[in-house]
Amino acid sequence: MLSLGSGAGKSVKPSFVSYVTPEEIKLTEKDPSRQEKHPDLLPGEVVFCSANPILKYTQDDLSQRGVFGTLLCTNFRISFISDEEPSEEAQLFKNKLYGENDIPLTCVDLIYGGYDEKKKLITGGLVRNKYPSKIIIHCKDLRVFQFSLTYAKEEEARKIFQGIIHHSLEPKSLKCIFAFSYCEKATSPPEFPKTQRTIMFDTVEDWTQEMKRTKGNCKVVSANENFSLSPKLPQFFIVPTNVSDEDLTKLQGKGIPIWCWSHHSGCALFKTASLPLMQEDGVSQMYKIYMDRMINAVAQTHLFSVKTEELSDTLPTIQDIQQSYSKFKQFFLIDNTTEFWLSDVKWFSSLENSGWLDIIRQCLQKAVEVVECLEKENTNVLIMEEGGSDLCCVISSLVQLMLDPYFRTLAGFQSLVQKEWVAGSHNFLDRCNHLHQKDKEFQSPVFLLFLECVWQLLQQHGPAFQFSETYLTVLSDSVHVSIFSTFLFNSPHQRNTVLKAESPQAQRGSLNCPIVWDWSLQFERKAQDLFTNPLYSEKTKQDKSLRKTCRPKHQRQLSLPSSAFKSTPKKGFFKEETDSLKKMLRVKRISRWLHSPDSAQASTREFYEAWQRKPLDYHGLVLPCLDGPAMRVWMQRYLRWIHEVQIFGGGAITVMSKLADLVGEVQELKRELDRQACQAGSNHRKVAVFSRSSVRLSSAFPFASSRTWSFKPAIPTSLLQSLVITGNLADQDDEEVLAVV
Repeated sequence: MLSLGSGAGKSVKPSFVSYVTPEEIKLTEKDPSRQEKHPDLLPGEVVFCSANPILKYTQDDLSQRGVFGTLLCTNFRISFISDEEPSEEAQLFKNKLYGENDIPLTCVDLIYGGYDEKKKLITGGLVRNKYPSKIIIHCKDLRVFQFSLTYAKEEEARKIFQGIIHHSLEPKSLKCIFAFSYCEKATSPPEFPKTQRTIMFDTVEDWTQEMKRTKGNCKVVSANENFSLSPKLPQFFIVPTNVSDEDLTKLQGKGIPIWCWSHHSGCALFKTASLPLMQEDGVSQMYKIYMDRMINAVAQTHLFSVKTEELSDTLPTIQDIQQSYSKFKQFFLIDNTTEFWLSDVKWFSSLENSGWLDIIRQCLQKAVEVVECLEKENTNVLIMEEGGSDLCCVISSLVQLMLDPYFRTLAGFQSLVQKEWVAGSHNFLDRCNHLHQKDKEFQSPVFLLFLECVWQLLQQHGPAFQFSETYLTVLSDSVHVSIFSTFLFNSPHQRNTVLKAESPQAQRGSLNCPIVWDWSLQFERKAQDLFTNPLYSEKTKQDKSLRKTCRPKHQRQLSLPSSAFKSTPKKGFFKEETDSLKKMLRVKRISRWLHSPDSAQASTREFYEAWQRKPLDYHGLVLPCLDGPAMRVWMQRYLRWIHEVQIFGGGAITVMSKLADLVGEVQELKRELDRQACQAGSNHRKVAVFSRSSVRLSSAFPFASSRTWSFKPAIPTSLLQSLVITGNLADQDDEEVLAVV
């Protein structure tokens, strides 16, 4: 609003109202012949359409303010390039593949059109009516972008809108994914660093070495090297010794117990794809005989005992996981400040009603139950589900994280993901819906559920993990970057087949697609230092003289004593398969475990409390606390883009920064002592680098810098007045009072 004062020293009310926004005034002052700006394109990246000027709204309030720039769409991303001069502030955590105003096409979740202050979900296809004046994009990494199309030419605005809808929402074939264009045009990727090597589990040697490391008593199978046995099985895998070659060729991989990990006592964890239940009598009987033989083969791995668990009977389905997460994420996709504070009124009850945190708790509890069988009961465990590549991957990975400290290192965790998820044929292509298929029956954030469970363990037992929270957040983002082959396919068979078919020189080999573990493609070395947890309790090297006198059974130190024999039978969660074992092994009596959830929870509580009374060993067994207050929201991932919840100069990042400084000083003193003692050549791990400038860090560090935040009151005055009802606050609902407070 512009006001004009009258003469004679008297002040009057404004006599003129301007209906032109400051942005429009600024726009008219610009050179009308200005040119569009384009980003630095990646190899193989092509611009499909662009429009200028486009207004990118801020999320501060409903004032409709923002910055002007060029909006364009390529075969890799939707990109906005501001007309303003870039800030001179150095970005420590800049991604080299895409910027803060870029959205990879596979990262687009939902798109809304703004029609006269009304928001309408766009489902794809040509918009035959008038195109919207505003386009709102919700991303899978929970960023929200709002662009105004009213200032661009009508033809350009329509073209950019149709282009974004077509390339980000319309179903596409796999060969249209940007990774194939990138691989064809990019130069040879840098050699993957061999220090802290990530095991890819694509050779017999990798599987053999892993079995030797855990002292497993099984055999490596290479009969599927050309995927002749089953396209859902990896090329190489490990099965119990008593599984015959004839058993491997039946049922295309279903029912085969795949080895995951061996306990130091000799028992092991296996997973398998369940056999169909509804069959004809003859076929059903054949399936039962086959499954009994497989269970017997698992049982003979250790002490002739095995417990099976059908995960689909006790854990949510992939459809339940998808529905719960869809409700949960809506509370973090905030379009503006007012919408945030309105959602804050029922924040905790809304999160609880989504059921997402409860699903995380259920998965952790199931993993603890499996750990109890392996650690306390010394029993083989066979987990099953229909496909054997969703919840089986979640539970088996969590069990290994809790039991094996190697998988809590950075290289070990990446090897675990390669073994259980990539080689284990998790359907990343379908679960992440990279192809934007209309039928979303198979879409489900199963891998994100696993990362959520890992984060719960990390925030409860930080010194046990070498990697940091930032690493997990970046890994969850990288799933939706359509360059890496790691999270792009449904199975190793699909990966090998497609990359070879799409190669321009197929006779020489397949396309060389980069893997996500080569972090140098996304971040500089200083940024990668933030992946390391400065509080990690590194295992001290034992003196050689002490090692001769103390010879433990296994390299893993245990927090709970193990027994060579089974404990007294009791009611539990798992049921023991004994009918066929009685005849074959001539065991007089093995009690059948009853299916009692209440008894299982009591047993798990007893197991956890017994572990808690032991001295804490960060290189031994680590168990999560499953009580309600212990289950928290992954703050960094979900709240990093919401300005109003950020803390400047506070929060967990400030504590971590101070601790990192102290750890750095201690390591510097140690290096000085080593130099004085002439002990050169020792390796020292790096500490996460934090900004030591005078600028206060935001609790969203390193994903947001201080220049992007506004310093406004916590609650807008207009909203505060609408929330405060005249009268006694004691007469109001608790939620309203809490919101005001």
